[in-house]
Amino acid sequence: MAEAQNISMTHLFIGGEWQQASSDSLIDVVNPSTEEIIGRVANATTADAQRAVEAAAAAAPAWAATPPRKRSEILRRCYELMVRDSEKIAELISLENGKSLNDARGETAYAAEFFRWFAEEAVRINGDISRSPSGLARTIVQYEPIGISLLVTPWNFPAAMATRKIAPALAAGCTCILKPATDTPLTAYFVARLLAEAGVPAGVVNVITTSTAGKVSNAILDDSRVRKLSFTGSTEVGRVLLRKAADSVINCSMELGGNAPFLVFDDADIELAIEGAMVAKMRNGGEACTAANRFYVQRGIAPEFSRRLAERMGALVVDDGVNPGTQCGPLVNAGAVDKVASLVDDARKKGARILVGGERVKRKGHFYQPTVLVDVSPDADLLKEEIFGPVAPIVVFDHEDEAIAQANDTEYGLIAYMFTRDLARGLRISERLESGMIGLNRGVVSDPAAPFGGVKQSGLGREGAHHGILEFLEAKYISTNW
Repeated sequence: MAEAQNISMTHLFIGGEWQQASSDSLIDVVNPSTEEIIGRVANATTADAQRAVEAAAAAAPAWAATPPRKRSEILRRCYELMVRDSEKIAELISLENGKSLNDARGETAYAAEFFRWFAEEAVRINGDISRSPSGLARTIVQYEPIGISLLVTPWNFPAAMATRKIAPALAAGCTCILKPATDTPLTAYFVARLLAEAGVPAGVVNVITTSTAGKVSNAILDDSRVRKLSFTGSTEVGRVLLRKAADSVINCSMELGGNAPFLVFDDADIELAIEGAMVAKMRNGGEACTAANRFYVQRGIAPEFSRRLAERMGALVVDDGVNPGTQCGPLVNAGAVDKVASLVDDARKKGARILVGGERVKRKGHFYQPTVLVDVSPDADLLKEEIFGPVAPIVVFDHEDEAIAQANDTEYGLIAYMFTRDLARGLRISERLESGMIGLNRGVVSDPAAPFGGVKQSGLGREGAHHGILEFLEAKYISTNW
């Protein structure tokens, strides 16, 4: 652990080298469990951003021309190195993010899998050939790398969100610039070291951190050589980036906010539903876009479900993320705690009852008690906004149509969860839920082999599966005959 605690990346990773930033200022990285500074990273300027674009542009022709098998083998080596250093990565995630060590280990394994999956996809970029209906031409379709890609990642999954974008970009033959969140930049720089060790050529992946994210991102997007933006973060920031990308008609993939409903019907297996609720709600302490945000429980099962969920939430060990016994770590910063506390207070004022929790934890660090609320008013703010914390509001419903209407009553549509023993009902309702992903009798759906993404204002495009590599490819059509 001592090795992980003394990381200061005071240089940027550009062109395969650790280069000094144009600015002498540094960005503090704080452990949210202790509020102590655990490292400092370089603070890139727009000039540094331009250097990163130059490096990516210089490396682009050779990387695009690299045989798919060679790209595949490099990605496979990235996977093997992440597995080798998995404990170091997990410790680093836990230190800078605050999530429990068990959660961090899970994230590290998940992050590594993207390299393995896209190592396999790199050699399966298949085009097609057909005869036109008129019989006058042959239609040839092939795929080419879309070009230099800006990858913007959030703080809540610092390893997985980086590899979920880097791996398909590299598999497709694109060079890229990764801009990780300044709350959790150390993991991204650690991954950059592993990429270099795996044989990723200089300039193919560049990593920069900055406290002026808007200016730096705009400088990159203003360069005509940049053709792709892949962003994971809030819908609010996503809208800003989409407007900026429109100036240059840049291809965009957006994985934005969520407000996931969790439906439990009277016929559900309650043991399975409780286990699913704990995973869907408490993965990363609730700081996930896939976190169950609104619990809709049918009246017959609601009292028992509420009681048992409160018992499980109340029994969680809340402590420093790196402690082996911790089940719920801190939130990422003081602002996150303030937001969660405000949402709970608003619900309480509007009539909600607290079954467990409902308070800040009185200790150093950014902690909030795991909380379950019942009798939640329909106009409570925490039913409309992403909570991003360990809080589960429960609303009772009577009829199927009522549950579907409440679940769909949001601008978001990332994921929905549902528990019922009736498979026909589950599939029928799945078709009516306005969501890009459905967890049917499952509390987790994330899988590198599946297309991750939402509808409505939860985003554009998909990550993972074969869909993920297509986001970094352009189809080229050739018409000929013989």
